[in-house]
Amino acid sequence: MKKLIYTVLFTISSFLLIGCGIYGFTGGDVGNAKTIQVDFFPNQAQLIEPTLSQQFTNELQDLFTRQTNLTLTPNNGDLHFSGEITSYRIAPMSATSAQTSAQNRLTITVNVRYINNTDEKKDFEKSFSFYSDYPATSQLTGSVQEAAFEEIIDRITQDIFNASVGKW
Repeated sequence: MKKLIYTVLFTISSFLLIGCGIYGFTGGDVGNAKTIQVDFFPNQAQLIEPTLSQQFTNELQDLFTRQTNLTLTPNNGDLHFSGEITSYRIAPMSATSAQTSAQNRLTITVNVRYINNTDEKKDFEKSFSFYSDYPATSQLTGSVQEAAFEEIIDRITQDIFNASVGKW
């Protein structure tokens, strides 16, 4: 019986906290913002992967629409993200006894400009970077490339979310 009472009290208090706007379980503090604009992030790195720009832009848009109640708009968003992919680099990371590479690292860097039209103190321009290691015996194509892109893009978009509206 006690367990039932605690469950009911927890449920009611959770709805009250969320309904009153005190706390949201997504961790995103969007303030008074209602819309978000995410511009296309062109790849301006020396080495260009054709699908990376579109994939990154879509993932950033998806993250914000999933984790906040913001509406995606093509222009005049309350929160506005723009920028470019500035680096796409593959480098050997560890060597074998035969002095060949045992592991390679793909590193992607994205420069982001964030404008909060409801609170200008939160604006920033910042670079975000992450990497993924893969065996040197593999080519960066197919499933190896997909796994690397997924890991890197997930981390960078989450870092952008945390820097802009996450209060962690």
